Amino acid sequence: METEPDTTEPEAEEPTPKEPGRVRRLLNKPWASRSLTVVACVTVFVALLYPNILRRVSVGSFARIPIEAAFIILLLIVLPRRPRITVASILGVLLGWLVVEKSLDMGFFRTLARPFDPVLDWSLFGDAYNFVNETYGGLAAWAAIIGAILLGLSAPAFVTWAMLRVSAFLTRHRRRSALTATGIAAAWMLTFALGIQLTAEVPLAARTSATYAWDRIWQAREGMKNEAEFAAEVNNDPYRDVPADQLLTGLRGKDFVLTFIESYGRNAVEAPEFAESTGAVLTDGDNKLKAAGFSARSGWLTSPTFGGSSWLAHSTLLSGLWINNQSRYRNLNASQRLTLTKAFKTANWDTVAMMPGNSRPWPESVFYGYNRVWDSRNLGYQGPKFGWASMPDQYTLTRFNELEYKKPGRQPMMVEMPLLSTHTPWAPIPSSIPWEQVGDGSVYTAQAAAASSKADIWSSSKKVRKEYGKSVVYTLGTLIDWIQRYGDDNLVLVFVGDHQPSSVVSGEDASHDVPITIVAKDPAVLDRIDSWGWTESLKPATTAPVWQMSDFRDKFLTAYGPDGAH
Repeated sequence: METEPDTTEPEAEEPTPKEPGRVRRLLNKPWASRSLTVVACVTVFVALLYPNILRRVSVGSFARIPIEAAFIILLLIVLPRRPRITVASILGVLLGWLVVEKSLDMGFFRTLARPFDPVLDWSLFGDAYNFVNETYGGLAAWAAIIGAILLGLSAPAFVTWAMLRVSAFLTRHRRRSALTATGIAAAWMLTFALGIQLTAEVPLAARTSATYAWDRIWQAREGMKNEAEFAAEVNNDPYRDVPADQLLTGLRGKDFVLTFIESYGRNAVEAPEFAESTGAVLTDGDNKLKAAGFSARSGWLTSPTFGGSSWLAHSTLLSGLWINNQSRYRNLNASQRLTLTKAFKTANWDTVAMMPGNSRPWPESVFYGYNRVWDSRNLGYQGPKFGWASMPDQYTLTRFNELEYKKPGRQPMMVEMPLLSTHTPWAPIPSSIPWEQVGDGSVYTAQAAAASSKADIWSSSKKVRKEYGKSVVYTLGTLIDWIQRYGDDNLVLVFVGDHQPSSVVSGEDASHDVPITIVAKDPAVLDRIDSWGWTESLKPATTAPVWQMSDFRDKFLTAYGPDGAH
């Protein structure tokens, strides 16, 4: 009997499982797996307690009880697998971003004495790049960019990995995890109720991340609200419609020079390590200017910024509005607000900006009302850079003489002229030379070559503060010498600090106050501000009045208007 041929196909052989690689075999070992879980738990714990102020990065800051840990544990152990993975990923990304933002806060507190604003401060990174590039070179600038990008990407990624691993661990031990969460919550509530503190400002019961996240949300909301309010402030201008013949009548025929001295803050005048040297140059300056027929009055202004962002201070003083962030600055420049410069221009002064720090077009000059702008591209400097400053202050003042001030037959001028030799990093610092030797600036080559390097100065905060003090003495001495030598009977000069130096110089709790001084030869000019109560000196007394910098415009226009002498 014939049999049917067997047509059944042979069963396919099961593929041989691929043997894991060496790294995976190592990670699968119990001791390695436990170690990674410990690393993940520590990462989440550190991220929850990570501070946003550099001086608080200490063992004590992490020896605290984070209440957020209890909520995270309870949330993750009750969720099914897929939602749990999604929630853990979201929590990891958010917590990692908080670490990034707190790290940015550390830098902002260190330089600007305020936290990073997640809505308004992104534009400052371009200025930070330019500062590093112009001060330390392109390599350092690119290294800073790469470091910032790596931090911004790696922190959320690493914390997310840690959160997912912790989540998996918690669900394998739900009962013990629930007990742990209960214990954390109970310990937190007890220490919170008893007010137990590790130090005067660090309580044992921590809610660092939750509070910080809420503050950032509130900050963003307030920022948007503030922007809407600012539009109304811009339009509330009592001097907008004042006729030209009623503006600045008390300064007719005078030259008005407004000089911002970079980082010239209250600490430069009053801090013990600077008071002697700064006081000496100001006292000597009083004597020199008195001999030349000049007098001075000095007070204090509170700057809207600290350690940097000088343009916010410039715009605040010139516009009479409080410009403390980039959004307000942009909105101001899009408005028709009357600035001091526009007031002088309307009243038939020739308006000039001497901007030695500008290396590119400056569209804001149209808003401010300048007829001409001189900057690093057309001031003809052929010497070396001194730190961030493109040229020494003595060169800027010399070129001001040649290009504008000493030109025969000119009309009265209003001039804004920042002096930048006091700009961070305060290395190298130029030295004064005979004015007739300044020339095209090439004479400074030997000075720059012989000076201490930035790397050497910034190896010690003590050295940084010393060099800052020397830079202030240089700039003040140079400006006073210029007034004595070249100032004529019609000169009215205001020199004012834009902001305090960064906290490496001024400390953690310094005020935002800066000195302001008016110098004139005509007694009638200073008589108009007798009611201000300012000190009769280049150095303001400690008890001299302190105004918001935004108050200066209106007080100045009132004092030098038709009714200012009464």
